[in-house]
Amino acid sequence: MTSSPLLHLPGAVPAEGRDEGVAAHYGQLYGEQRSLADGRGFVDLSHRGVVCVTGPERLSWLHLLITQHVTELPAGQATEALILSANGHIEHALYLVDDGDTTWVHVEPGTQGELIAYLESMKFFYRVEVADRTEEFAVVHLPAGSIAEIAKELVVRETAYGRDVFLPRAELESFAAAHGPAAGLLAYEALRVEGHRPRVGLETDHRTIPHELGWIGTAVHLQKGCYRGQETVARVHNLGKPPRRLVFLHLDGSEVVLPAHGAPVRLAADGEEGRQLGFVTTAVRHHELGPIALALVKRNVPVDAPLLVGGTAAAQEVVVAP
Repeated sequence: MTSSPLLHLPGAVPAEGRDEGVAAHYGQLYGEQRSLADGRGFVDLSHRGVVCVTGPERLSWLHLLITQHVTELPAGQATEALILSANGHIEHALYLVDDGDTTWVHVEPGTQGELIAYLESMKFFYRVEVADRTEEFAVVHLPAGSIAEIAKELVVRETAYGRDVFLPRAELESFAAAHGPAAGLLAYEALRVEGHRPRVGLETDHRTIPHELGWIGTAVHLQKGCYRGQETVARVHNLGKPPRRLVFLHLDGSEVVLPAHGAPVRLAADGEEGRQLGFVTTAVRHHELGPIALALVKRNVPVDAPLLVGGTAAAQEVVVAP
């Protein structure tokens, strides 16, 4: 993975693991969060994969493969979609926008190769071309409320929580100089957790279905035609409930160490030796809320039950209704 040139900015501390290649922070974790919350600065997401689909049949073809209705997607309108397995389990989350000629997509770091291999296998006789543009284009994020002016020739995905800009990699440093202060991934992730927004590979495991994370209606369109995994989506929506649900946790602020991804969640009444009812997916420190987390728990866990994460007390807020 190519490291971002913005890791040379003052105070930059590299992120690790899945977010390797960009900065975790620039020395002011809470200050960076406050800047983003106030609509200032930007986040370097240049480690994310960028995939482009061109050709006159690109939207009708994508419509057959993804969970979102995109046949008539207006140019410039952002949307998100999933690719599911045959059993309805989440494999990819696609964050996309069409500029009238090309559908631009960004995905989790390092997953674009696997995604492209699947898309190529499904081309058949459709007039489409799929390209990995990760080496040429980087994603940068401007937070909600930002008044930064963006060049008209750049492709922008505008959402309620900010704008994702597909920027030529050669322009990363000049963009940073013009649109700072830079905020790191830890600040971005803190606001993501606050907003209850799931992320593939963190909030998902090998058996996660969209209903568990609240992706029905946002990334999954229930009134569209067939796609791989649709049978599971329809069956759970019409006949049952998902086995697990995403919750938002307020963690006891007296603990110094945040729980790791996968840390067990139990009922507080059962103590640390009680039966595991779920696991932490992402835990962060928030500039106003203190330590918070997302977790995936069994659907029948009472919504008002105090929980225990490792040895840390946690109060839950409902994200996905049981």
